[in-house]
Amino acid sequence: MNISAMTASEKFSIPAAGAGGSFSHTPGKKMVCLDVDGTIVFHDGRMSDAVKEAGRALVADGHTVVVSTGRSLPATLPVIETFGIEHGYAVCSNGGVTVRIDASLEDGYEILDRRVFDPAPALDALVDRLPNARYAIETSVGDFLSTERFEDMSFGLDARGVSFQEMKEAEAVRLVVNSTESTAEEFAVAVQSIGLHGVTYSVGWSAWLDIAAAGVTKGSSLETLRERLEVPAEDTVAVGDGRNDIEMLGWAARGVAMGQAPQEVIDVADELTAAVEDDGLVPVLRSLLTQD
Repeated sequence: MNISAMTASEKFSIPAAGAGGSFSHTPGKKMVCLDVDGTIVFHDGRMSDAVKEAGRALVADGHTVVVSTGRSLPATLPVIETFGIEHGYAVCSNGGVTVRIDASLEDGYEILDRRVFDPAPALDALVDRLPNARYAIETSVGDFLSTERFEDMSFGLDARGVSFQEMKEAEAVRLVVNSTESTAEEFAVAVQSIGLHGVTYSVGWSAWLDIAAAGVTKGSSLETLRERLEVPAEDTVAVGDGRNDIEMLGWAARGVAMGQAPQEVIDVADELTAAVEDDGLVPVLRSLLTQD
């Protein structure tokens, strides 16, 4: 089945480095792009003291730390605050939303870019194959809509229950599908059999599917940001553990997979560190700190 979707549209353009008060990258420092769940924090959302200290040290050392996550912006902001990032950038919703962090702004940030798509074709196909799954959408204006109660820390806000038709009519930056009746393997087979085209998607650790606009990934949005900040490609570092990190790890000059990552993620990385339970992110961040 060939599913078409609206081509991703750029709602905002990212300014060049130093323009409009935007944060300039410090020459000689790294652009360090970090996944959240399974990398910065445990899968229950907790951050260890060792990771917190290493993250803060990296920020204080002048590196451009870009939190790069499938989480929505509201669910990403606490991580940014904990790391002490007062000026910088974040890529949220698997590349669907790019923000500039600036503590002097009223909200502490401004949205620079949203990549949107029409979710209706994908929803129609998915509901035929997965009629009992739960569906949720992050809209282009930052709302969260769901077909039933859908609580997940990656949203940062409670999703509002709507009809399936209303969900189809929304302009989306992220579509999430979750099944409680399938194993991750069964779910992956079901999704692959549908043949999703015109969108970008990845299957998570559980029976969980994330869908974004065609061609939009963490890696694609980070490359746009890298070009605007004029960061040399060789100065890019990325750390992640999920299938939605594959493009980001392949994009970075130094891509590091967490120890618990599935094999296809490890295969694309340049390095393998310890699992999140063993603070695998810490030695990677410490290796980037300026030595006295």
